[in-house]
Amino acid sequence: MRTPAFIFCQAVVAGALYLAFRYINNDYVFFAGYTVLQFIVLSTAWNILGGYCGYVNFGSAGFFAIGAYSSVFFYTVSQSLDELMPEWLLAPMQAIFPLPLPLLIFIAGIFAGLVGLGTGYLTLRLRGVFFAIATLALAVVLQTFIVNWSFVGGSRGAYVIPPNTVPVFGPYIQYLFVLMTALVVLSLTIARLIERSRLGYGFATIRDDELAAEACGVPTLRLKLIATTVSGALMGMAGATFPYYIGYVEPGSAFDLSYAVNSIAMPMIGGTTSWAGPLIGAILLGTLQQVATVTISSAVNLLIVGLLLIGFVIIAPSGIVGLWQKWTSKGLPA
Repeated sequence: MRTPAFIFCQAVVAGALYLAFRYINNDYVFFAGYTVLQFIVLSTAWNILGGYCGYVNFGSAGFFAIGAYSSVFFYTVSQSLDELMPEWLLAPMQAIFPLPLPLLIFIAGIFAGLVGLGTGYLTLRLRGVFFAIATLALAVVLQTFIVNWSFVGGSRGAYVIPPNTVPVFGPYIQYLFVLMTALVVLSLTIARLIERSRLGYGFATIRDDELAAEACGVPTLRLKLIATTVSGALMGMAGATFPYYIGYVEPGSAFDLSYAVNSIAMPMIGGTTSWAGPLIGAILLGTLQQVATVTISSAVNLLIVGLLLIGFVIIAPSGIVGLWQKWTSKGLPA
């Protein structure tokens, strides 16, 4: 399937899902759907570096928080223009602020992408467990920085009050749902383009044998920098809408362990060698977590992740996509 047709199919599915949720006429399905879509973006972003290149990133929550706190920063600026701006600049700034949310998503992607680029340059000479530990350290450093930055709330957190309704969409959560759906389309399209391009083949050589790839002239460092930049940017974009979704952001929620764990677990459950793997894993695991949150408690979410990971490591180490490919290659019924 060509890329325009792939995007069109995604748009059709997204539109049908939105209309079905509106027909249900219950805002909770939009809240739950938003969370699942958010995890699709995060897991797809993680997979660009962790699945395609084979570099495990434990710092997903850090990049997500960069996106979240970039939105908090600009929201705080918009609420403090009288204090921050000189009188001659106040009128034009009031015409610009508050920034529209799509622009905040774009800015968050730039910030997180630049951090990903810098992180990649500093850490990608490390390999294996050493790289994984370095990315975890990055998240800790970022959290320490945010805790001590009073302008965005510091340790006490910050409130972000969205409007109740948006023209055309109605309730604000439906607007957030549509924006996150667009991010899903963007992230899946990017992942699929990478997978089927020379860039994806270069990533695969790094994953299979980086030393051999270097010996053959593959520019491994440049490719890894591209992977960290794209992956970080998409994670930051996923986090940009988070303050408007939750209404109150503090470091514990933005740097929550569940973002790091889920962004790794979902591609591993779905399959890390294909763009479809993170999508399948995020829908399966994200839906189970939302059902468990309503019927039992949100405290069991990480337990669900652990049990599913153990099960798939034993039954299907290559994930659902790998298991499907194994069945079809043997000619067995799926």
